[in-house]
Amino acid sequence: MKQTSKNIAIIGSGLVGSLLAIYLKRRGHLVTVFDRRPDIRNIEFSGRSINLAMSNRGWRSLREVGIEAEIKKIAIPLDKRAMHVVGKSQYYQKYGKEGEAIWSISRGVLNKRMIDLAEKAGVSFRFEEKVWDIDLPEAKVYTGETEKGHWSEYQYDMVFGCDGAFSRVRHKMQRRSRFDYSQDFIDVGYKELTIPANADGTHKLDKNSFHIWPRGRFMLIAMPNLDGSFTCTLFMPFEGEVSFENIRTKAQAKTFFSTYFPNVMQVMDDLMEDFFKNPTSAMVTMKCYPWSYWDKVALVGDSAHAVVPFYGQGMNAGFEDIYVLDQYMGQFGDDWETIFMKYQEDRKPNADAIAELSYRNFIEMSSKTADAKFLLQKKIEKHFAAKHPQKWVPAYSRVTFSERPYAEALAMGDAQEAIMQTIMNIPGIEKKWDSSEVEERMLGLL
Repeated sequence: MKQTSKNIAIIGSGLVGSLLAIYLKRRGHLVTVFDRRPDIRNIEFSGRSINLAMSNRGWRSLREVGIEAEIKKIAIPLDKRAMHVVGKSQYYQKYGKEGEAIWSISRGVLNKRMIDLAEKAGVSFRFEEKVWDIDLPEAKVYTGETEKGHWSEYQYDMVFGCDGAFSRVRHKMQRRSRFDYSQDFIDVGYKELTIPANADGTHKLDKNSFHIWPRGRFMLIAMPNLDGSFTCTLFMPFEGEVSFENIRTKAQAKTFFSTYFPNVMQVMDDLMEDFFKNPTSAMVTMKCYPWSYWDKVALVGDSAHAVVPFYGQGMNAGFEDIYVLDQYMGQFGDDWETIFMKYQEDRKPNADAIAELSYRNFIEMSSKTADAKFLLQKKIEKHFAAKHPQKWVPAYSRVTFSERPYAEALAMGDAQEAIMQTIMNIPGIEKKWDSSEVEERMLGLL
């Protein structure tokens, strides 16, 4: 259904704000994007990032506006995990079926490309213009250099908040009656490190793998970049025996890496410098409701549902928000109140589900991926799924390689886990894991 052109403001020029701008421009709207930061295309982008893992949901959202092929040029497919476990040789765990992969993309490189594509589509960007206030009923935006100084007023037909977990737009919505809001910081922080490329520009580790060094309460991950480097992320408690708090000197850092990540030290040239130069960042799960104010203001992406990054779905979930919102725009035309109502009713349960799944995946990645019993369970599941693909789709595949709702993936994953707990208690399961007895038992429990 065709829409009447509106004058729309988007707050935030990140990945979600840029893609939403492209979608809205395609629908014939006049779009202006505000961001308090300088234009990312003109500054160095490093030190506070986790490489992105684009999967099916994200690709579908890009495909809808014809930019999937353009973005794949800056992405590297990863079809497996490379596990670096203490006392074992490196080994691999395939993610899914043949041809299924997640795609590693530098956040900075992707954000720059998305802004370029939005500008090419006719979107206007106003960088270094801080939004201090929103008049929700009137869709007015107020910007200025300081909170106490002179503000400029802009009138719009509607405003979208795409300004992240600590959204200024949501902050104004929180002051209204009956607005539910919660935030939950985990006690684990993260720090970005880098494995540089070889002298000839090749990768020092397998470039088509998501590398994980699981160490229980902490872990290191590495994802490849096009220039031959890897963006690494160290996840570790803020406080405690092994923590960021307890690594204050270069000597302590050297002892830590030598003890827990000896093979990483050999390939990281500027490890000590990066460790102390780059910030230690926090991670938060944020939930709220409603996501809209009548037909004037709506939240999209992290401003509505920030999640911890352990399922690699934050960006994918935000892009899927836009895809779903656009589907309702096509269905309901100029009835924006219904569009927003349907959008938030659709996405809220799925946002809550991926928040739960993301937290659980931290436990799995840091602790269970090195556990023999867990690995056997996954082996049984993979064997059964190969023989009965219609009856058993692993939870990871439901989230990453499908476009079915996150809430469905959570519910089905819980049901499968209950079945597997029964299977893992079968006496002698280690020796008969691939037997017809186990297969028939699983079929009977489904």
